[in-house]
This record gives sequence, C-alpha cells and structure tokens, in this order.
Amino acid sequence: MKEKSLNFIEEIIETHLKEGKYTKIATRFPPEPNGYLHLGHAASICLNFGLAKKYGGTCYLRFDDTNPITEEEEYVESIQNDIKWLGFEWDELNFTSDYFETLYEYAMDLIHKGLAYVDDLSSEEIAETKGDIGTPGKESPYRNRSITENVRLFEEMRAGKYKDGEKVLRAKIDMAHPNLLMRDPIIYRIKHAKHHRTGDKWVIYPMYDMAHGQSDSIENITHSICTLEFLHHRPLYEWLIEKLEIFPSKQYEFARKNINYTVMSKRRLIQLVNEGHVRGWDDPRMPTISGVRRRGYTPKSIKDFAEAIGISKRENVIDYALLEHCVRQDLDEISTRRMAVLDPLKLIIENYTADETEMLSSSNNPRDKESGTYEIPFSNELWIEREDFMVDPPKKYHRL
Repeated sequence: MKEKSLNFIEEIIETHLKEGKYTKIATRFPPEPNGYLHLGHAASICLNFGLAKKYGGTCYLRFDDTNPITEEEEYVESIQNDIKWLGFEWDELNFTSDYFETLYEYAMDLIHKGLAYVDDLSSEEIAETKGDIGTPGKESPYRNRSITENVRLFEEMRAGKYKDGEKVLRAKIDMAHPNLLMRDPIIYRIKHAKHHRTGDKWVIYPMYDMAHGQSDSIENITHSICTLEFLHHRPLYEWLIEKLEIFPSKQYEFARKNINYTVMSKRRLIQLVNEGHVRGWDDPRMPTISGVRRRGYTPKSIKDFAEAIGISKRENVIDYALLEHCVRQDLDEISTRRMAVLDPLKLIIENYTADETEMLSSSNNPRDKESGTYEIPFSNELWIEREDFMVDPPKKYHRL
C-alpha cells in the first residue's frame, strides 16, 4: 500500500523532532465558549488531537473565555461533550481565565518596559488614527505618558474606577508599521460584566492577541495551529512573546474549509437560534456537531471527512457530497440490516400449504462476516408494499 504523504504541518513537526528542537510536541484546541461547535471546528479538533496522538505529544483543551458578555457555561459543557463524542480526550483542561492574574502581570511588565500605555481615546477615535495601507497612522496624544502614570491608570482600570470604553491599554509598537495590526493594538479593555467563572472579580479583560500567544506560552505549546485568518496576527503574537521573554510558542496557519450550501459562521448560527428559525443548536438542520449527531452521523464519518479534505494553505469550498459519502460508507460498514414494510398490503399464496412455515436466513450485515444472521419466517401469508401492486397495471410495470 502506498504510504500516505505528509501535510505541511506534519512535515514541520517531523523536521523539528528530527533536529531536536523539541523532544515532545504540544498542541491545543482553544474554542471560545460563545456557541456550539460546527463542522469547521471538527476539522480543527481532528487536526490538533490527531497530531498529538500521531507524534506521542499532548493536546490541551483551552477555553478562550475573555469576553464575559457572550460566554456561557452551557457552551463549555456542549464543547466538551462534542469532543468526547468524536472520540478524543484532552491531556489537560484549561481556561484562559485561569491565567488572568498572570496576563495582568505580563501587561504590567510591558508598561514597565515602556512598551504599553493607557489610552483615553475611544475605539472610534483609535480606528480613525490607524491610517491605511501606505498611510501611516497618527500617534495618540496619550502615547507618551510616563511609566508611573500608566501603572497608576492601569491599576485604577483593574479596580473598576472607569466605565466601559473610557480607557484601554495599548501596546506601543509602530504607528507606521505596514501591518495595521501592529499599529499600537489594544491589548486590554474594560468590561463591567459577570464572567461565567470569575464572576465580578475582573472588570478588565485581555484582547485576543494579549491572551492567545501568552496562554500558549504558559502551557508550553510548541505548535499553535490556527486558520489563515490569523496570519496577520502572527507578527504581534511573536512580538509579545519576544518582549515578555517567555516560552517561544510558534503559530502555524492552515486554510479553513468551507462546505457549499452550508452556513459556517458562528455569528449566523447564533442568529438562526436566537430568532427561532431552528429549534436549537442541536436541530438536525444545523451544521453543528450536535446537530449532525442527531441526524445520525457517526464520529468516524466526521473524522473520515476531516481526513479526506486534508490540510492546505489554500482556501477552497468542499462539496457536501463528500461528507455524505463518508457517512454512507461508515453506516454501510456498521449498520445491522433489517427489512420492513411501511405501507403493508396482505398477500396470500394459494398454492402454498397454509400451515407450513419455512425459516430463511439473512445476514445481519453482509459487510461484516462476524455480524451473524437472523431468520425470516416464510409462509403463505406475506406482506408487501402497497405501491408494489396494481390490479390493472400499465405496460412495463415490473411489480405485482
């Protein structure tokens, strides 16, 4: 049998292991608990957990719970259930909220190094001063606050002295950087909202870029794998790790796979649920993992689908027929066969002995020789589908 070729992430990992860069790899699956997982997430789950299994590494499940307004415990439980249903087990269960104190200290470290400042501009004003491709941004009038003042203001932000949006913490990088994300990005914002785990303890929350790479580093993640939409975030990911002088986790991007005729946006799926267009996240019409589970899809069929679409650096659209093929193939292998007459019509064979019954054997599953057989009684009384019989049939009618 021809050996299956490696995808580009596997090639990177094998090179790293061969060169001795790592003795053991560590991956993670970091969903935000603001909705149920869909088929796109299933591909990422299979990739991260599959790589850890293939190379004898570890894979963590980490909930990126930095937005208390949209996150709920219901989603945390559903995500864990979906991963287990797919047949995967995490080596460690973590939450970004576990690291809030450490992330706060990291932010303070940046302030003390003169690499972060508290800004009073609104989000709209910050957006207006960002500039554009080829046009440098304008520095905030608060950019050159003293370290002492920034420390005091950030401590006051944590203490709840200010309203939502009144102040933010920004990294001090370069307002003329060709990557707009590097133009003094916001790394902390104020949100007076109850968190599903920490309650009212925190009123400041790290932004994605301040939480993601640092959480990877805390967990010693060697290969942080995400979709191509985060490619432009990689320079900031690396800048923060470098300036904080912490474990150098590395980010790698692959192309997300869209399925034709299928809504794969969590924002759109939430809208369908909230507006009552479906009966819930597990409605069989939904492309969520819990939805396709109710439709009768099997864990193996989802994993086979993820393997079939593969991993690449180019985005493309996958035909839904491929997923249906994987489901049919798996069900054909495992399903027990039975016969049924849904709209019965009684038929009597007049030239067959009325009190005689013959038992016929049929395989439980012709694809599985170990599945055994079951018996079907045959007598002069039979039941057939009503549509299979006509008293006055037309030409070429090949039923009864």
